[in-house]
Amino acid sequence: MAKKKSITQKTLVELYMDYVLEHNHAPKSIYSFSKHNGFEEAEFYTFFGNFESLEKSIFTQFFTNTIKTLESSKDYSTYDSRNQLLSFYFTFFENLTANRSYVVYALGEGKNQLENLKKLKGLRSNFLNYIDQLDIEVLQIKNKQLEQIKDSVVQETYWIQLMLTLKFWLDDTSKSFEKTDIFIEKSINASFDLINISPLKSFVDFGKFLIKEKISMN
Repeated sequence: MAKKKSITQKTLVELYMDYVLEHNHAPKSIYSFSKHNGFEEAEFYTFFGNFESLEKSIFTQFFTNTIKTLESSKDYSTYDSRNQLLSFYFTFFENLTANRSYVVYALGEGKNQLENLKKLKGLRSNFLNYIDQLDIEVLQIKNKQLEQIKDSVVQETYWIQLMLTLKFWLDDTSKSFEKTDIFIEKSINASFDLINISPLKSFVDFGKFLIKEKISMN
C-alpha cells in the first residue's frame, strides 16, 4: 500500500481550490477529497473542521497576503490614511485577480448569495480591524451633521465600499481590469473628501464615471 502523503494548510487550500475549479463543485465529502489527493482524512481536521471553514480561510488569506506585501514595502508606513487604503485596495485586488477563477466560482456558486457572503466573514473581521487602525485623525468628521458618527459606522461604510468594489471587479470585462483601478481611485478619493467636507469635485467626477459605465454595460 502506498504511503499517504503529509499535508500542510497551504497545500490543503491549494488542493481544494484546484478541485472545485476542475469539477465545478465542492468535494462530496472530506473522505473522498482526502482519498482523491492521497492523504489521511484525519490530516484535514488538523487544520479545518469542515469545508465551510476552509472556504472562509481562503478570503482571509487573501487579506493576510495583502498586508504582508504592504508591510514589506519601506514606503507604505510613510503614507497617509488615504494612500494606505489605496495601496491596500490595489494590492488586494491584485491578489484576487491572481485567483479570479476561484473567486468568481466561490461568490457566484448557486443562487443563495447570502450563503456565499458567509465565506467573507473572516475577511470582514480583518478588514474592519484594518480600517480601525488607520490614522483616525486624518479621517476627522468636520461636518456638523456627521459629528456623532461612531467608529463602527465608519468601519461599516468602508466595508460596504469594499463590497461595491468587489461587485464592480466581478462584472469588469476591461483589459487588465483597468476600469476597476479607476473605480478604486475615484471611490476612495470621494469617500475621503466626503469625510473632510470637500466632496463636490470628486463626487461629480465619480458620478460621471458610474453613469458612463452604466450606459456602456447596458
